[in-house]
Amino acid sequence: EISFTPSLDVAVVLNALLDILERRTSHSTQHETRSIKVTLADLPLPSYFSQANPEPRLIANEQLIHLEKNGLIKLTWIPGETGHLLQSITLPKTEHALRNMLFHLTNRTPIADNRSRLESHLLADKFRFQDDWRARAISYILNQLKVGKSPAPFSLTDSNLTLDLLSVLQTLSALTTETPYRVFSVRVFNESKRFEAIKNQLVTLARLGNPEWKRIPAEEVLRELNLVANPNYIHFAGNWQFTTDKGEILNLSGFTPSVGFPAAQTATLQTAQAQSVLCIENLTTFHQCIRQTEQINNGTRNTQHASICTYGNPSPAVRRVLRLLPEATPICLWSDLDYGGFNILSQLRRTVGKQIRPYLMNIDTLEANIPRAHPLTAPDRTNLKRLLLRPELRDVHHVIEHLLKRG
Repeated sequence: EISFTPSLDVAVVLNALLDILERRTSHSTQHETRSIKVTLADLPLPSYFSQANPEPRLIANEQLIHLEKNGLIKLTWIPGETGHLLQSITLPKTEHALRNMLFHLTNRTPIADNRSRLESHLLADKFRFQDDWRARAISYILNQLKVGKSPAPFSLTDSNLTLDLLSVLQTLSALTTETPYRVFSVRVFNESKRFEAIKNQLVTLARLGNPEWKRIPAEEVLRELNLVANPNYIHFAGNWQFTTDKGEILNLSGFTPSVGFPAAQTATLQTAQAQSVLCIENLTTFHQCIRQTEQINNGTRNTQHASICTYGNPSPAVRRVLRLLPEATPICLWSDLDYGGFNILSQLRRTVGKQIRPYLMNIDTLEANIPRAHPLTAPDRTNLKRLLLRPELRDVHHVIEHLLKRG
């Protein structure tokens, strides 16, 4: 029976041995019984080699000798320093029960136990998620556990994090409109700030389950899940007209120069009308476009047409509004001449309609603005080449190829 508490030096030695053991067993069961050795000179021992105070060394030697007598370790002394200075310590081939005594002595849980516990949690909840990004993310983590790799963003040592993430995943399906982080946190945890601490882990999981989200900012990934820091507003200009689920008619043409419409309210809309629509990626460009249009028309606005700001990648609320338009409504996208801009075009064509056309996203526009252009980086080139694989962008492949050729 081991009744002592390991000294600081002994704790370092034992944890070093167990670290090697767990690294080996996590990759292959073939090496579980191999001997493991650490050399004391290579370890960051607090005071074992102290010349000023021999007491820590005496205590450590006494404890290590006791462990050797119980068959847990094997000691090798520096020649001529037997009983005085240790050279190395070996964890011999032994039974699991004896090795588990070392885990108990160092007050640590075997990684294998943690992996098994995490796997049980994930398997118990996987059935809740149908064939969506959550199911794919959980399957990825389970495969990581199977091959002995990191289960990040889940933790092997923090069960609370695991349970919190699973609670969040379960609740996400109930979000049908944009929900502030704090409101969501209270709903899930009855605490307003708890979600903030794990939202980055949720973003990582989302990107594992949906590769398309890997190349958009974290805030936009969360927005895809209807999670926002604060309620968002959609910027409209022109002759937009909506009907609500209560039969109300909302005419936005009287708002000059534009109006911010609550994104959450889009869930109540039943129909949308406009003669034609221009989607504009950037908010500054959106405002400048409206201003210059009014200048061209001598201070009056042409309300025959409508504009909407996508604010980067269009949110679920923006996409919903565009889907409410009659199929015959002409829709154009004015976006940056880069990966992000053409990716937005791809996304809108896949989620709203194939009829969406690019506006000023052509070779002539690029060549006319070369002094304002920036050189492509290596990631830029990689991402643009990915776009060439998307069939919905076939009509703009020549523009993307020109960007790559021009650099």
